[in-house]
Amino acid sequence: MPVEHTLGAVILAALVVYALSAGADYGGGMWDLLASGPRALRQRAAIEHAIAPIWEANHVWLILVIVVLFTAFPAAFAVIMTALHIPMTAILLGIVLRGSTFVFRKYDAQDDAVHRRWSTLFGASSFFTPFVLGLCLGALASGEIRVVDGRLSSGFFAGWTRPFAVACGLFAQGLFAFLAATYLTVDTEHEPDLQEDFRARALVAGLLLAPVAALTFVLARDGAPQIFAKLTNWWAPFLVAATSVSAIGSLVTLWYRRFRWARTAAVGQVTLILIGWGLTQYPHIVVPDLTLSNTATAASTIDALQSALVVGAVVLFPAFGYLFYIFKRRST
Repeated sequence: MPVEHTLGAVILAALVVYALSAGADYGGGMWDLLASGPRALRQRAAIEHAIAPIWEANHVWLILVIVVLFTAFPAAFAVIMTALHIPMTAILLGIVLRGSTFVFRKYDAQDDAVHRRWSTLFGASSFFTPFVLGLCLGALASGEIRVVDGRLSSGFFAGWTRPFAVACGLFAQGLFAFLAATYLTVDTEHEPDLQEDFRARALVAGLLLAPVAALTFVLARDGAPQIFAKLTNWWAPFLVAATSVSAIGSLVTLWYRRFRWARTAAVGQVTLILIGWGLTQYPHIVVPDLTLSNTATAASTIDALQSALVVGAVVLFPAFGYLFYIFKRRST
């Protein structure tokens, strides 16, 4: 495999880990906003307890995606950040707003009105940011962002304003909400009433994912035709089958209250969905003009980046694992 394709796999792997970690944090913010009933305050406290220790550290995976893309594929980076500068700016604002409101809610005056204001902003930005992330992924796959002679020719609204991209945004929202609720069933195992609350939310979110996924698939026929065509490849039926088994398995295990198995199945479902997106997108970074090969930088830079990633992995993975071990152990 060419080195630039290996770096593309690194980007995909980082996106998977980001979805499994930070994606669940976004989902937690959604459920924080939707907390209701006599246990609403306890639901919010459980969500805060689950995500507070390490949630900002999860953005390291998004930073890794940006650094690898900028360093190894600068032409693609320039086109993406130009074509999608409006939603990318919105994502940045959403991440900043979400982080700051979460902190202000914790340390500002403990007044009901003040707390409600920060909670509303935290929840709203948690809804908004994953939706726009989905918009951007849909735009990259749409085939509407066009490049002529190395320059963007399709304007600033191509791709991400289309129904297919909107469906991708809604799917990302639902996926993160489902993942968060499933995680929270394990995090609240010592509080059975809260565990049942999050079990109900996970079941509803998981069931609602099916029609959104079907809508996205239908819209892909016209909204992302090159991606849709890849679904006829030999591997597609096996991947769809494996994803379906994971999705059904997560719902069945939630129904029978096998929460740790449900969490494992949900992780598998999200991972397989993103792998499927990567395979249908491959070898393109931006369909149809920019690929991993025609946007790769000089070989010397790629070799240096590859070495840096190896060294960084030796530091990052143990440090990140230890961070989880320390804070998650203390939070249980």
